[in-house]
Amino acid sequence: MNILVTGASKGIGNAIARELQNVGEVYVTGRNEHALAACNAKGFCVCDLSKDINNLAKFIADKNIDVLVNNAGEYIYAALETMNIADIQRLYQTNLIAPAYLISKAIPYMKDQRWGRIINIGSISGVMGEAYASIYSSSKAGLTGLTKALALELAEFNITVNTINPGWVETELGMNSIEESEFSQQEIMDTIPQKRFVKPEEVAKLCKYLISEDAKGITGQSINLCAGLSVGI
Repeated sequence: MNILVTGASKGIGNAIARELQNVGEVYVTGRNEHALAACNAKGFCVCDLSKDINNLAKFIADKNIDVLVNNAGEYIYAALETMNIADIQRLYQTNLIAPAYLISKAIPYMKDQRWGRIINIGSISGVMGEAYASIYSSSKAGLTGLTKALALELAEFNITVNTINPGWVETELGMNSIEESEFSQQEIMDTIPQKRFVKPEEVAKLCKYLISEDAKGITGQSINLCAGLSVGI
């Protein structure tokens, strides 16, 4: 199994990369070379998904990646009318266009061997919507549509495609997004039924399960890992 985890420099991606190292050969990508080297992965490719990703596309083909975890993402908390075109394009490029393109480069090898696993890390904001995060929410919602359609296309090749939608996760990105919002950490905690933030390791372990043969019947699904946040109040 040749696994690629995007956005593995820190947070959820780093937890996923470490969790999967006893499953197969793990490769990682991100913007921080020093952090990638510290992952102790089989290899890495330095790449900014908001820019030129052709080098990463070639890396996927060269390494025969058959498990792709699209984790990298970017978040902006702002009213839509205050955002410029560069910010809008960067978020869609990083959160939706790049994952779609990377999947397109992994599919040929997966089809050839008639096996593959694609996991997209979405967000509960893509399920429920989040005020002042419209571009982020819509880009993550797009991953769900991509997942469902590709699951249908690829099912006959024994390739599964799923999305995991984390809620508030105890990561640097998660905590920074709280600071950017108008709510305090306690106010946000009060909206979560389990009164806690999800741990990155929980997402990593779910990825590990979805890769396994025990999960071969799970495809086209959008799985909310959110401590109950999506259920209601």
